[in-house]
Order: sequence, then C-alpha cells, then structure tokens
Amino acid sequence: MKLQEFYEGQAFDAYEYFGAHEEKDGVMFRTYAPGASKVTVFGEFNQWTEEEMIPLEKSGVYELKCEWAKVGMMYKYVIYTKEGWRVEHCDPYGFGMELRPNSASYIVDLSEYRFHDEVWMKNRDKNYNRPLNIYEVHLGSWRTNEKDENGWYRYHEIADKLIAHAKENGYTHLEFLPLSEHPADCSWGYQNTGYFSPTSRYGTARDLMELVDKCHQAGIGVIMDFVPIHFATDYYGLAKYDGTELYEYVQSDVTDSEWGTRNFDYSRREVCCFLQSAANYWLKEYHFDGIRMDAISRAIYWQGEPDRGVNPCALTFMKNMNAGLQKLHPTAMLIAEDSTTFLKVTAPVEYDGLGFDYKWDLGWMNDTLNYFKTPPKERPEHYYKLKFSMDYFYNELYLLALSHDEVVHGKATIIQKMWGDYEDKFSQCRAFYLYMMTHPGKKLNFMGNEIAQFREWDEKRQQDWELLKFPMHDGFYHYIRKLNELYCQEEQLYKDEYDREMFRWLVDDATEQSVYAYERGKGEKTLVAVFNFSDEEQECVIEEAENRILEECMNSDWHIYGGSTEKKIEVIRDGEIVLAPFSGRFFWSEKEV
Repeated sequence: MKLQEFYEGQAFDAYEYFGAHEEKDGVMFRTYAPGASKVTVFGEFNQWTEEEMIPLEKSGVYELKCEWAKVGMMYKYVIYTKEGWRVEHCDPYGFGMELRPNSASYIVDLSEYRFHDEVWMKNRDKNYNRPLNIYEVHLGSWRTNEKDENGWYRYHEIADKLIAHAKENGYTHLEFLPLSEHPADCSWGYQNTGYFSPTSRYGTARDLMELVDKCHQAGIGVIMDFVPIHFATDYYGLAKYDGTELYEYVQSDVTDSEWGTRNFDYSRREVCCFLQSAANYWLKEYHFDGIRMDAISRAIYWQGEPDRGVNPCALTFMKNMNAGLQKLHPTAMLIAEDSTTFLKVTAPVEYDGLGFDYKWDLGWMNDTLNYFKTPPKERPEHYYKLKFSMDYFYNELYLLALSHDEVVHGKATIIQKMWGDYEDKFSQCRAFYLYMMTHPGKKLNFMGNEIAQFREWDEKRQQDWELLKFPMHDGFYHYIRKLNELYCQEEQLYKDEYDREMFRWLVDDATEQSVYAYERGKGEKTLVAVFNFSDEEQECVIEEAENRILEECMNSDWHIYGGSTEKKIEVIRDGEIVLAPFSGRFFWSEKEV
C-alpha cells in the first residue's frame, strides 16, 4: 500500500501495511493514530512490557519491529492520549482476536492455508442467469455442539454438516451473519470490534478458510455479511481510538446510531480505506463469493431518515468502494440491504449508480407478509398489495429475502405470521412459499424457516430439528426441498428474469376470489403459477391457456406435503383450474400440437 493512496481514500489493501506482519527478522507492527501523544505495543513476545512505537514523521503512523514476536502470539496497542489517558486497544487491522471478554489481537499468517477451489473460482459469476437460492445461517445456533461449553462448532467442524444440508435441500449459497469479531453474542455480529478478525467463537482464520474452501469444492457458494455503517463502542475497539473521533463523527446528533453504536465518518478518507480494505480482505483472502452490506439506508440518508437528506460523503464512499471491488473481484456479488426507494442502487457506478449487484426487496417482504396476516374475508381489500411488487420490480435487481430480522423481537416466525389456526397456517405457508419461489427475483431464506419453526430465533439455542418427527413439519420440510429443486431446475424461473418479457400476469383482477395467475418465461414452453389465497375453493379460468397444455408439476395442497389433495399429475387443456382453499398450483405450459 502507498500511504498517499491511503490519505486520498483510494487504498483497498491497507491491511497489508497496517497490523502485524511477519518479516525475516521479526514482526512489524503498524497502527494509524494521528491524534495520540504516544503509542506502545506489548504482548507475549515481550512479557507484556510496553515498547514505544516510532512515529513516522507527519504521517500519523506508528511502527515497531519486534524480533521476538512470532505467529500465534497475542499483543495489544496502548494509546496515550493528549489529555493524559492510557487506553489498551486491540489492533484495528488485526487478523485474529481473543474470545470475549478478552480483547488482545493475535499475530496471524494468512498464507498458512492453501485453497483447493481453483475450478470454482474460475467458473463462478454473479448468477444473473443462474439460480441464486441463499440459505442464511447464524453459525452459533444452526446446530449446537454438546462438547463445547458455549455450544459452538468450529468453522471446519461444522462445514460438512452445513454443506450436506445445503446440497440436500437445493440451496446454491450459504450466507453467514457477520463473522468479524464482536464482543456481544446477542449482537449476532452486527457490532464489530475486529473488522479483519474472524470471530474466535468458531475458530481461527485458517479454520474459516477451510470452511469456505470445502463449500466451494462441494459446489456451494459463500456470502459474508458485512457491516460498513457502524461499530461497537467498547473502549478497546475503534471508538476514540487515538483519543479523538478518528473513525466516528465528532460528537453530534449523527455520531451515535439507533443501535447504541458509533457511525463511521465517511468524510475521512482513511476511514473509507479501512472499510473498503476490509471488504476486499474477505473477498480476496477468504474467497467469499459475495458481500451483503448491512443497513445501507443509514448511509444513503443521514441516520436513515430521508427527511434529513442524503449523506453525500457516504454516497461517494459507497460508489468508490463498489467500483473498486467490481474491478478487483468482477465475479463476486455485492448485495445491499436497503429499505429506501433511493434509485439506482444496483446500477453501475459509471451510470451514476451505487454499484451493487443486488438489492433486498424489503417492500415485497413487508407487503407479502402483511397480506398473509390479513383475515381471508379482508383480503379482497388488499388484493393489489401482492401485485405492487411487479410495478417496481424492474427498477433494481431485486433479491427476495426472508431473513433473520423477520423471525425475532416479537415479530413471530414466518409460519406463525400466517393467519388462522395450526392447519391453516401450514396451508397458507406452503402457498406463500410457492408464490415466493415463482416470483421474479433471487431468493434468500433464514435457517429454521424450512422446518416451519414456530419458536422465534434465539442465538443461544439450535434450531428445533426435533420438529421433523411431526408429520406436518416433515411434510413442509420436504415441500420446501422440492420447491428449491424446481427453482434450480427450471431456467424460466431465473434466466433473464429482469427482462420484462419474461413475466406476464394472466389473472390480476379476481379481487373477490383472491385468485392470481402469472406466466414465467416466453416461447414454446413456459411456466404458469396459479394461486387461491381465500379460504374457499375457487375456479380460475385462464383464457390465454386454452390453446396450451398445462401439466402440473407442483401443488401446495398435495397430501404428501400435509395438504388434502392426493398427488397426481393433472393435465389441463381448457384453462379451467380448480384451486383448494389457501393453495397454489404450478404448471409446465406448452402449445398444443
């Protein structure tokens, strides 16, 4: 890294300069602390005796080479502020950290692990014309380890179990909640202290590399959740790192976030380099296939509030970061979690966009879940709520996400959100997922949703896998598996899906019946999805299908999945389709010869 690029906000490799790096005759420690009066380093290599670091003239950089320091040893920096305070800090650019509540950094050799995923890396792309079906996972609570006092598996230990589950159930990618170091388990990784440190809860940098490598060798992609908006306030982290607001805004009404954390100050180019280097670090060093960036709305607008206006420095940062990452990693995916209507989030930076590849469609998620909470008799009044998503779908490259945020904090799980009693909830949830998987847009589902878990997610407990002993849950589980299989097999459901010609409403005015129908794809063979979201049997007539043969490939009411209809492959030639209450049917459609 060139220091001038760091000061100009153009560096993406700051972690190769700052931090602790093994050299021939020792380890070089470097940190950026322009507001400090003095900086020292101490650790296992000097019996925790402070050694003063050397300030590089007019640079804000302090460095020291320690010949006794070795890979695997712990260390800390001590910042002496101009006000006379002495504060011990972990290394902002450290590659490993102690388990909470301890806070020392580790000297790590990133070259220790050798990847074996050359074929995967050569052939991967952004999945625009491939199925993208993401399984979102909190690593500590997918399954728990009885042999560990905290219940955690190490990265490489859980790899085979996760890979088998993903492959058996038709997921193309795993997405992990943030794996960068964080002090509080209950933050799920969204309040960071170590932006370059894989959390030690589950192992080391080498262990995480092995997990990603195993996934790739098995044909599964891996996405990292990344938090470029705010950071934890713990004294040993980034907050007032050098005695001044180095990473955060100077104390004002935009310094603190709604989560009790500190907001990054994007007007500081060194901060921009820190964040974009962290994003590059996970993609380059760990071979992640994408980064999902959290809470982007809080960067677009001040404190996430459109009434306060856009944050121009944050927009510039995101554009520069994404443009740089697109050049460095042209086949990796950049995914935005953004709840605003800000335009061009997924447009290239050269066309005045923010440069993301996909954006979570939180409007679809909220509208759809609210619709399914509504009593059936009231649904005609909300009929167009389900149509609305296609009115704006082509504005961005959307990803339909049912994430961890939708199954916590009293919101109820996906199946619990459905209106009605136990059996009605299952009927509607099956129809809901058929609607989701046939609707345009890439897919994401959080762990536990596939087994129709009624208990809200708790990071301290594993998923309720014992539910699969019960027929309704087991049927639902196999239903989701079959839906995922169909989604990945039928190219009409993912190829060219952002082309307007690949989707067509067939029935969009059956308001009183709560019936919908649409077609995916074009040409000789297409796919037709038909839904009845009322609590009564309905008949749907698709006039455009009268000269076509409709061969059924999925019915959410089939008995094998917990419904009331015996499975049979029905062939329809007159476009007249009978729909059970709270059900969806899915057909291959071909012109009749």
